[in-house]
Amino acid sequence: MTPSAHPDDPHYVGRGGWLRAAVLGGNDGIISVASLIIGVAAADPDPSVIAISGVAGLVAGAMSMAAGEYISVSAQRDLEQADIAREKQAIVETPQAELEELTQIYKERGLSDDTAALVARELTQHDPLEAHLRDELGLSDDLAANPLQAAFASGVSFTVGAALPVLAALLVPSSLTIAAIALVSVFALALLGAMGAKLGGASIAPAIVRVVGWGIIAMAATAAIGSLFGVAV
Repeated sequence: MTPSAHPDDPHYVGRGGWLRAAVLGGNDGIISVASLIIGVAAADPDPSVIAISGVAGLVAGAMSMAAGEYISVSAQRDLEQADIAREKQAIVETPQAELEELTQIYKERGLSDDTAALVARELTQHDPLEAHLRDELGLSDDLAANPLQAAFASGVSFTVGAALPVLAALLVPSSLTIAAIALVSVFALALLGAMGAKLGGASIAPAIVRVVGWGIIAMAATAAIGSLFGVAV
């Protein structure tokens, strides 16, 4: 990773891959498992049924999230590698055309003709592939797809998020299951939104409202369906 030119004022874009996966996994863990248990509890408040459904949802969801992230990010990485291979070949076979392409990119970004040509030549002499990947394709080492990192972040965050409603369901009387899960889940979603915003350098309040709002809608919907039809959703 290239050192920051201003370490006292860091950028957060390099966290995008794992942070997106972690927030997605945590959010899905809280909402999906809480909604599942609430739907089951609304249909059948038997503690053993609730416990089994919660644990099964946690395990299945964590594996699904990790596998899904790994597969999707691997597909993204494959696309990036294919573009890199094509760019390498083009630089070898048509270097002048690639130089002109780089020059045109800098012109479109506001440089004068002479300056754009100078920048393109000097960057090509230094490392033509790096210049094209960064300025033509928008690829860099900091932003490259990392399937294992995304899978780990998503699977772990799902497990942690899902464990909260499961524990709430196991530790309270059956008569309080739905209320306890709802309260714990709303608190966990608010914390997740705040942590995600903080790690990403974004505003905390809008993130909390966004995450909590969708979570409440999901839990309310599954509770209504379970109560209405008397079946586990």
